Amino acid sequence: MERGETGKPRRTQRRRRLVLLLVAALLLVVIVAVAVGVSLRQQPHQEEFKDTFINRCKEFKGDNCSGIWEAFQQAYVNRDPCDVPVEAYDPLIAAAPFKPECNRMMFWSKTKDVVHDFTEKKDCFVTLEDTLLGEVLDGLTWCGKKDSSETFTSGCPGWSDCVDNPVRSFWNRVSAAYADVACGDVTAMLSGSIETPFSPGSIFRTVELKRFDSSRVNTLTVVLVTQEEKVANCTNDSLKDLQMELQKGIRYNCKEVPESQISACSSDPTASCGSCW
Repeated sequence: MERGETGKPRRTQRRRRLVLLLVAALLLVVIVAVAVGVSLRQQPHQEEFKDTFINRCKEFKGDNCSGIWEAFQQAYVNRDPCDVPVEAYDPLIAAAPFKPECNRMMFWSKTKDVVHDFTEKKDCFVTLEDTLLGEVLDGLTWCGKKDSSETFTSGCPGWSDCVDNPVRSFWNRVSAAYADVACGDVTAMLSGSIETPFSPGSIFRTVELKRFDSSRVNTLTVVLVTQEEKVANCTNDSLKDLQMELQKGIRYNCKEVPESQISACSSDPTASCGSCW
């Protein structure tokens, strides 16, 4: 064969090999990028999370913040993130017990923004999120992993992914502990913008209301927060269920209050707490 005749197929082979090498290199880059991405997502954020916990605790003027941190992380480290039952947080409750705030304790369901805007502006009521544990962990996500002593803040199960996940179990446990110390006249702010203010799946219904003890709680007042167009009022069937589930001996009141009235009252420094509804 003449050189001209053999050169063309050789160049074609070299091009093919070059293309194959480029494809292989691209695949390697993709595989490495995916591996790095997965690795980064799985990396623990122990120090950052711990710093947030400790700093919030100190800002709240909590005692023994390091000890509270140790009790907290023992609930979920080295555990499957879907196998952290509410009882795992018992040592944490013992390390940072709730103190009763008679006549000032506020519970809520589907009204978080309204409630906290009100309690932030007026020192009338105390919600769970205004306590040490509630304030320290509000808005945070965490979990552990089997055979690991680290705290992870990503790759954790969501609220509805499994029942016994660390965040869900924590809020159920501290909600129960907070309700256990409820005393005097208790208030619950519920939403009049939904068809069932006393929502079947809410923590208020499944956990907190069941813990109200008539030997300590005198009255439960439901503040039903309404908009211009009411979806529910105080005659709502779910609120009748609430009365039936409320322990005998605890008096019940319900007041329909426009959200605009609550907002105006909370912003008025001359308004008394009782006048807001």
